[in-house]
Parts: sequence; C-alpha cells; structure tokens
Amino acid sequence: MNIQNKRYDSQIHHRQSTRLKNYDYASNGYYFVTICTHDKQQLFGEIKIRRGTACCALNEYGNIVNDEWIKSTHIRNKIELDEFVIMPNHIHGIIVINDLGTARRARTEQFGLPVSGSLPTIVRAFKSAGTKRINELRNSPGQKLWQRNYYEHVIRDENFLNRIRKYIKNNPAKWEEDEYYKDEIASRFHPSQ
Repeated sequence: MNIQNKRYDSQIHHRQSTRLKNYDYASNGYYFVTICTHDKQQLFGEIKIRRGTACCALNEYGNIVNDEWIKSTHIRNKIELDEFVIMPNHIHGIIVINDLGTARRARTEQFGLPVSGSLPTIVRAFKSAGTKRINELRNSPGQKLWQRNYYEHVIRDENFLNRIRKYIKNNPAKWEEDEYYKDEIASRFHPSQ
C-alpha cells in the first residue's frame, strides 16, 4: 500500500458518523435534518425584516433549493415535508417517512449501498439535484454546493417535534446568533480557519 492510500484509509477510519448504529433510516417517522453549504458560504439569499418578521429573502439559488426540497415529495410518495426553512447557508427541515405499504425487513444503509426511501438516500438525491441545477446556472460543473455530510436527528415524541418546529420557524429571527452565521463571518476575517 502506498502512502496516499494509507492517508485515505486513515481518514475513513477516523470519520465520526452522526447516524444511530443499526437504526433503520427507512422506517416510518419524523426526521430533523440540517444541510449546510460547502464552507458555509451564504449562497441562498439574505435575512430581511418584512412586516416585522424576519425571513430569508431567497435569491435564484435559494429558489432552486426550495423547488428541489418541495419536489422531493412529488418524486417520493412515501415522504412528506413538515416545517422547513432555507437560510443563507443552510436548510433546516423535518422529513416525514410514511410508508403505508406492506411490512418489510429492517434495513440499514451501508457505504456504497443506498437503501431506497431511506433518509440518507432522500438527502443525497436532494443535494445532487440542487447541485446540478445551481451548477448549470452558474456554469460551474463539478463545483461543490453542499458539505459532505448533514446533521440528522430522529424525532421520537410530540414535545420534541413541537420544539423543533418552533426552532425552525424562529431561525431567521435568530440569524446573527446562529452558529452557521458566526462561522461564515469568522471565515471572512480569518480565511485560514
């Protein structure tokens, strides 16, 4: 094995997954996801106050992300979208998987083996479609739009679901306190970070 392969193997073994071990991410339920842009670049619009309420005024790229998020339900009839918000450099949303079909054996996704209808496959398809459309628009094939991974949390009770919904709704009003905003501002003044 050469040095380059050793470095690659080392990176694979040290990556930390946020996924629950042996959890079936294709099972019915509510899932909270946060997907960030590559290097947390503010690409999708800007926070504005309209009629006393903060919102993200989406630009052309933000409208594409919004379209692709909504399109997810038209492509996959086993999912529904709950509360979501597109921010300048990330999206927060609740995806509901509701497979009313026949009973099936639990499946876990393995590297390189996507599971149809699973949360990782849904997110991967959304990211891919948005990237393709935005890169066509900015004439930059192959440019990264999203960070490699995403944050997810399985919502297990109604109390937590309501807290997440409130968090998503209030996210634009708390933009300047948001860790993604602070990371973006810090990277502008300290590009080496």
